[in-house]
Amino acid sequence: MNDNLIVVLLASAIVYGTPLLYAALGETLTERSGVLNLGLEGMMLMGAVSGFWLVQIFDGPAWLVLTVAVVVAALAGTATALIHAVLVVSLRANQIVSGIAITIFAGVIGLSAYLGTLGRVGGVPAKHHFRPLNLFGLKDTPILGPIFFNHHALVYLSWVFVILCNWYLYRTSLGLRLRSVGDSPETADAAGINVARYRYVHTLIGGALAGIGGSVFSLAIALNWLDGMTAGAGWIAIALVIFGFWRPSLVMVGAYLFGGLSGLGFTLQTRQVRLPPELFAALPYLVAIVVLTVVSSSWARRRAAAPAALGEPYVRES
Repeated sequence: MNDNLIVVLLASAIVYGTPLLYAALGETLTERSGVLNLGLEGMMLMGAVSGFWLVQIFDGPAWLVLTVAVVVAALAGTATALIHAVLVVSLRANQIVSGIAITIFAGVIGLSAYLGTLGRVGGVPAKHHFRPLNLFGLKDTPILGPIFFNHHALVYLSWVFVILCNWYLYRTSLGLRLRSVGDSPETADAAGINVARYRYVHTLIGGALAGIGGSVFSLAIALNWLDGMTAGAGWIAIALVIFGFWRPSLVMVGAYLFGGLSGLGFTLQTRQVRLPPELFAALPYLVAIVVLTVVSSSWARRRAAAPAALGEPYVRES
């Protein structure tokens, strides 16, 4: 592998940015429907523990076990998102309160921690985990090889999701309807679009992608389960949606930026650069604050084109 520091940093940015990318893509679709989901952190933790637990108890070929584990992680995120959808779409609860409640319910002191304890998976190495692929046999290509062609399967799957999300949002009638639901549910309803159905479906899709993002932590990065292992990644993913102006391609750029910051400390430590680890741990969150401050400016708000009905419950008039 090329030992150039820049190459290593770029490769690690993709590795550590992948779970953020999954969660942020899911949140982008959810927010496009007008639903704000602050429960991403809990959904990611549920995906992380569920996928890891499956790997520990399911026997079979590695590829099959890992495939089933990712599906289970997605289902765990979907089930958690269903609670949020019922509360905010059907019962019209406050979306901020519901999201925070979901994070508490499924998060560090909630259901995910209980499942980890029940399954006795804490600190146990994964029986199967995702390994880097030699994509097209190009991993040893100078510079480009380690950056693009030596990652695990979930990295490449995330690129497929970015392409699909862009195509769906901007090239299909369903994507147009989704954006209309997020911008003006009254107009969408008058046009015969089922607002509740769109909000339900895309909240559940967002939860599924968050669950997959959580499984990346336990099955491809840490290779074990630790309570609270996402360490605030769900909150960063929410910020990434704003950073990316609700556009999947820009969200991808932001995910890799924050992924690079998250992995910076580990990379520099391997190069014998001695700096306080607390500095590197705090760096992504400090940058998130700066980014959110910048995009909150009047110019950025005009450019951002946030869904106009984001966070607002829709009550159909009879």
